[in-house]
Amino acid sequence: MVIVRSIRNRRRLRITSARWQRRAIFLLGGIVVGAAAVGLALLADLAQEAFRLLLAKWRYAALLVTPLGFLLSAFLTMRLFPGAQGSGIPQAIAARHLDDQTARERLVSLRIAVGKILLTLFGLLCGGSVGREGPTVQVGASVMFALGRVSPRRQPGLILAGAAAGVAAAFNTPLAGIVFGIEEMSRAFETRTSSLIIAAVIAAGLTSLALMGNYTYFGSSAMSLARGLDWLAVPVCGVVGGVAGGVFSRIVITMARGLPNPVGRAIKAHPLWFALACGLAVAICGLISGDTIYGTGYAQVKEALDHGTPLPQDFGVLKLLATAFAAISGIPGGIFSPSLAVGAGLGSNVAVLFHDAPIGAILLLGMVSYFAGVVQAPITAFVIVTEMTDNHAMVVPLMAAALIAHFVSRMICEEGIYHALAKGFVERAARPPEAAASPASR
Repeated sequence: MVIVRSIRNRRRLRITSARWQRRAIFLLGGIVVGAAAVGLALLADLAQEAFRLLLAKWRYAALLVTPLGFLLSAFLTMRLFPGAQGSGIPQAIAARHLDDQTARERLVSLRIAVGKILLTLFGLLCGGSVGREGPTVQVGASVMFALGRVSPRRQPGLILAGAAAGVAAAFNTPLAGIVFGIEEMSRAFETRTSSLIIAAVIAAGLTSLALMGNYTYFGSSAMSLARGLDWLAVPVCGVVGGVAGGVFSRIVITMARGLPNPVGRAIKAHPLWFALACGLAVAICGLISGDTIYGTGYAQVKEALDHGTPLPQDFGVLKLLATAFAAISGIPGGIFSPSLAVGAGLGSNVAVLFHDAPIGAILLLGMVSYFAGVVQAPITAFVIVTEMTDNHAMVVPLMAAALIAHFVSRMICEEGIYHALAKGFVERAARPPEAAASPASR
């Protein structure tokens, strides 16, 4: 009897120890992800400022720096960091669906995380219309993957937690991080790991707060739709954002899968020259826009929201084109912030039809509509915009616009961009390393 009781006690001790070890991994991972997100945010601002200083000396430098920067970034990605291209969110989603540890490591690892950070910063330094939030998701997933190698069975939950923590820390939006993890990353609520995911998000959020202080991404806003007529902007923005977001996603997905014609074969055979051409197209968009569409678009949107002023009428379209060229070029960089900037530009276009409505409120409707149209995750869209602007008066109109945009976008593009691209990464991750690193892996 004593022996049986001793065996039970040892078993209970092992189980308790394993549980606390798992909790410690989630908490430690959240802290590391939060610190990495803050570091990437600060360095991203410096990279964009450096590019702005270059343009201040000679604005036509973009015609040289941006194309060559895209070419070099694509080359380094293919040779040194295959799996780091693009946003990073599709890779994190794909890694959750893979069972083989080696295949997962091609998409989320410390090596990939380092490459993702360096090349995302390099893309911003060269004027690419890319964001840092998607890369932060892949970095978060990679950190959790590395910390959780001792427990391969828990890897899907760890990757999910790292991705959610990345969004929470990148935007200082803890609720959006959790919603993103449920709606976009897993498409389900996993009760077994939900509390640990929340713990990772809290740890990442507290780390971000400790290093950066409490702030809202686009500042605080109290704008709302006052008159009944102003509410017509909700369906208008929803339709415009849904159409534009669906078209953008369709372009990126089609290019990722490859065009079934001589042009597609030429792009596949010469990916570096294609990256250079995309960089040149971004530079041309930048020159036409008056140098406003480079980088994340954060500064332009924040200024418009702070002062209640419209963005240039060509900003939305040119930012969309520049972001599309960057996304299909094969360089690392996200579409999160640029998508919000595109949406703000489209909202500014719609605001022309509503002269007496608060411009800031319509900008927010444009942001949530276009973002929901691109990612087809309407709950994440309105939650993240609400948290980023600390504007709870706009929750209902933002929710309605996001749902309309989601519905319209699905008529143009059947699947959200992240999950559609993730399927390609799942297929390529199962190939031998040589095949996965080929030009077609873009």
